[in-house]
Amino acid sequence: MKLTPVMEKFILHWGEMGSRWGINRSVAQVHALLMLCPKPIAADEIGETLSVARSNVSTSIKELQGWGLIRVVHIFGDRREHFETMKDVWEMFIVVMKERKKREFDPTLATLRDCKQAAVGAKEDSDHTRARLKELIEFMELTSSWADKAQSMSPASAKKLFKLGDKVFRLVG
Repeated sequence: MKLTPVMEKFILHWGEMGSRWGINRSVAQVHALLMLCPKPIAADEIGETLSVARSNVSTSIKELQGWGLIRVVHIFGDRREHFETMKDVWEMFIVVMKERKKREFDPTLATLRDCKQAAVGAKEDSDHTRARLKELIEFMELTSSWADKAQSMSPASAKKLFKLGDKVFRLVG
């Protein structure tokens, strides 16, 4: 596959942003390429296009499948597996939010709850520490509740919710 300058710029940027978000650069670049491909693409083509080793492509594909962001597609007459990503960016947003909540947010909330419980009877922990933990837990629980509701939404409903955001901000601001 021949990349245009625009495609190259986007793939490089998505890889850079991925590394800032804690995602391996190659994983993010494979995802970016799949987002821009008009049809499913085989792993060897991904490697050639991005100048990435086959093992790196394989690892990236497994990671993206683990997130639920790509799927295998079989092409009639071709024995290779081809891959494509979700077409709907709102669906992709919900999947990423769900995974990040599960991998990062939920363990943090569990740790905060453990810390709060341990601080209840601990003399060395101050009232300030207990109060801050309580505030953080309240914040995280509220945010978690919103995330759970958002995850159950359809992509179309999520888009509507975000469009309503401006009106909500004007109302409360």
